Amino acid sequence: MTKETAVHLPRRRFIQTASLLAGTTIVPQAMAAPTDLKEISSSLRNLFTLLTKGPEAEQAAIEKARPKDVRSISLHNLHTGEKSSVDYWIDGQYEKDALAEINKVLRDHRNDAVCEINCELIDYLSSLQRKLGVEDKTLEVISGYRSPASNAKLRQKSRGVAKESFHMKGMAVDIQIPGTSSDLVFNAAKDLKTGGAGYYGKSRFVHLDVGGVRSWRS
Repeated sequence: MTKETAVHLPRRRFIQTASLLAGTTIVPQAMAAPTDLKEISSSLRNLFTLLTKGPEAEQAAIEKARPKDVRSISLHNLHTGEKSSVDYWIDGQYEKDALAEINKVLRDHRNDAVCEINCELIDYLSSLQRKLGVEDKTLEVISGYRSPASNAKLRQKSRGVAKESFHMKGMAVDIQIPGTSSDLVFNAAKDLKTGGAGYYGKSRFVHLDVGGVRSWRS
């Protein structure tokens, strides 16, 4: 590098930037795989570009490395004991593997039948967590997907089970949130005006669905 093209970068920013771009130790292991060497070479090229182009390149690199938006959800199926915490939507795209995990956790626990859970329902749950300020809490699931056979059996025991329940379409879930009253959850869901919200006071859970905006108490 000649004197005319040399760029003076503060040592502290140099170190921070190098760490951000490299993401790993610059010195390869003795037996590093070719893919590792390619990653190191790419990181060095990025660092060189940053040093020669200055602060603008640094900010661009930071923005590129930072996700623009992430939607997350944490679930606990009370019947199976299974738990899942995933980032299911990143930078405008639903994550296929994360959705598959959600489908599994919300399956019909009576016969292990799995259904594709409606993405609008997952967004509803995530929005509810943010509105309540409980993103760090896990949603306890009383009922997720319900197969037609399971729904028919439940209808024999309770007149409160709908014949064409949205649970059978992967469009409904019954939940509670530890440390948060179900009445508060219900009111927050109503305020969102995203879908259906039902409060079942005796059982202390809230029904949520994406079958139309409406609310009720039972």
